Amino acid sequence: MALAVDLGVAELAATRFAVSPLSETVAALQQLAGQDRQPVHRRWLRWAVAELDREPLDLSVTWPLLVSDRPGWPEFLVPAPSTAGAGIDDDLAALRRTTADQVRASLRRVFGDALPDAAAALAARPAAGLRTVATELRAAHDRLVAPHWPRLRAVLDADIAHRARRLAAGGAAGLFADLHPDLRWSGGRLRLEGERWRTDRTVNRGPGGLVLMPVVLGSAHVLIKKNTSTQTTVRYPARGAGALWTAGAKPPADAAVRLLGRARAELLDVLRSPASTTGLARALGVTPSAVSQHLRVLRENGLVAGERSGRAVLYSTTALGSALLDGSAASP
Repeated sequence: MALAVDLGVAELAATRFAVSPLSETVAALQQLAGQDRQPVHRRWLRWAVAELDREPLDLSVTWPLLVSDRPGWPEFLVPAPSTAGAGIDDDLAALRRTTADQVRASLRRVFGDALPDAAAALAARPAAGLRTVATELRAAHDRLVAPHWPRLRAVLDADIAHRARRLAAGGAAGLFADLHPDLRWSGGRLRLEGERWRTDRTVNRGPGGLVLMPVVLGSAHVLIKKNTSTQTTVRYPARGAGALWTAGAKPPADAAVRLLGRARAELLDVLRSPASTTGLARALGVTPSAVSQHLRVLRENGLVAGERSGRAVLYSTTALGSALLDGSAASP
């Protein structure tokens, strides 16, 4: 069975990629709640639990909307970003623009007519309730996502750059086939196949094309909202998300340290997940000029590769560099 989205030529032409700090924030809260928890996020999860043990967050309005015995959650919590690189303030402004009718309709779709207390309070005063939700989600973002955002953003940007190449090489069919094994586009329809649906269902697509959103702190599944108050979003797992938290989990192989020195070997290990020079300097606590010097040596020896993404260059470990780190190559 499949979830299907009508996506003709006109809608396909309007389809775009975007990143969303708010999407990562909601995904982070769902990981904390144990919803579709992914083992690759275990290191982040341990950090986040310790952070919240130190100082809990007040999510009294938002948490019951996200964490319940219902299979879904209100779609207005993750609106489609207005631009490719929208920030958290842009995302939250879009959330607050949800109309009262849209809020109530979304709550009924999730919870039915007998709304639980938090949903009923939001339905009674949507504007005030959305302001509270936005405040709570901003606090969650600042505590749980912002400390890691430069590295998260690098992974997201690298994913989008890869997808753009796939689109150029194989068109829409190649793009969606590479996006996730369960996705297929043909004959003007995008199909998300899987055992989660007992019958074929068609998404009530929002205006215009789709917004394709890679997510790091999220599910291993593709998530398409069946109803939406904005453009329809397709949230999918970003490439390289697993390497983000595993890099540095164990020391590089002795051969890599002897050949490169510990600083360059550790830098090479961190680059299993894409990063910019600035992001690397911040993560490692060194100057950007020191990072640049190490990167030059690693690039000259074919151990890292760089790819421009907007104004930044994202570096990542090559297959040869990974082999050296893992001890399966003696030298570059």
